[in-house]
Amino acid sequence: MGVFTYTDESTSVILPPRLFKALVLEADTLIPKIAPQSVKSAEIVEGDGGVGTIKKISFGEGSHYSYVKHRIDGLDKDNFVYSYTLVEGDALSDKVEKISYEIKLVASADGGSIIKSTSNYHTTGDVEIKEEDVKAGKEKATGLFKLIENYLVANPDAYN
Repeated sequence: MGVFTYTDESTSVILPPRLFKALVLEADTLIPKIAPQSVKSAEIVEGDGGVGTIKKISFGEGSHYSYVKHRIDGLDKDNFVYSYTLVEGDALSDKVEKISYEIKLVASADGGSIIKSTSNYHTTGDVEIKEEDVKAGKEKATGLFKLIENYLVANPDAYN
């Protein structure tokens, strides 16, 4: 088994506490509301929403995938750090055993946030992940993130 790691850093005009609440803590209701074409639903299959919880995300009609399940590995509400692992679903294949993610939000000097993300692709055998494949998925995630950010800008009283 090999591990391919991809790191990224982006910025937002939204402060970390509000962004974390919308992006992580309330994402299961917010994303299906503002992007039903991307995410049809999100539900807890096992657990109480904290570490160890298994969530099932069902994708919208336009997606290449039908669903994924992920396990929450870490949730630090005070330091705005969230980590989870994709453990099941058609986004995984015989080449990828699991994908682990960590997202950390830090305050930026201009009053917004810096979003630091790390993705670890755990492959089977000697399979190598191509960076362009990761970037394609990252572009879709960035599009979804921009929808959330735009929603927060347009609705300044939401998720305070």
